[in-house]
Amino acid sequence: MSYLIVGGTAGIGNEIVRRLSSKGNKVFVTGRTQKNLDEINNVDFYEWNSEDENSQLPEISEPLSGIVYCPGTIILKPFKNLTDNDFLYEYTVNLLGAVRVIRKYLPNLKSSENSAIVLFSTVAVQMGMSFHSSIASAKGAIEGLTRSLAAEFAPSIRVNCIAPSLTDTALAGKLLGNEEKRDAAAKRHPLNKFGTVEDIASAAVYLLSSDSGWITGQIMSVDGGMSSVKTF
Repeated sequence: MSYLIVGGTAGIGNEIVRRLSSKGNKVFVTGRTQKNLDEINNVDFYEWNSEDENSQLPEISEPLSGIVYCPGTIILKPFKNLTDNDFLYEYTVNLLGAVRVIRKYLPNLKSSENSAIVLFSTVAVQMGMSFHSSIASAKGAIEGLTRSLAAEFAPSIRVNCIAPSLTDTALAGKLLGNEEKRDAAAKRHPLNKFGTVEDIASAAVYLLSSDSGWITGQIMSVDGGMSSVKTF
């Protein structure tokens, strides 16, 4: 089978690429650089920048069994300090980038039997967190898109979304920059740890697979229990 991983050159996306490739799948990958892909088999890389409206998505002729859209942002500021451009930037990368990808490759998904789309939200949409208004707004739009497309594309294409809590990636570097921050971040979660790329990639690969063949339109919380569990 063939998959497209948008933003598959680092972090969660790169781990998804590795897992799919290790099972013998063909993986198309977009990103800004080919770094972290050289040693992975069955990969075709294409440069694409989700922040640039003029950046051209590659032509892919063969059917796609799944798409994962990984690009994300996180601007954490008090609401009074957020500009229109901050909101537009997060909306452009998170929502419009995903829309462009799905629109471009919808024919490829339709050409494959039982294909799937996986998008990403954040725990902050459901919980409400200070300083998260711009990213939570953009990811809230992703959750709405997930449910709308799941209804529209059924029964041939499943559409689901993963809503992680804080995960140890480059994007979260400032929040996990030293041992004190890492310890505090872990303790905020009922499972007493923050997420890893392996935690999130496992969920994404599951949602792409036939094992999740009766799941669509769902927002899967992979957040160490943060959104649903309170410990005392």
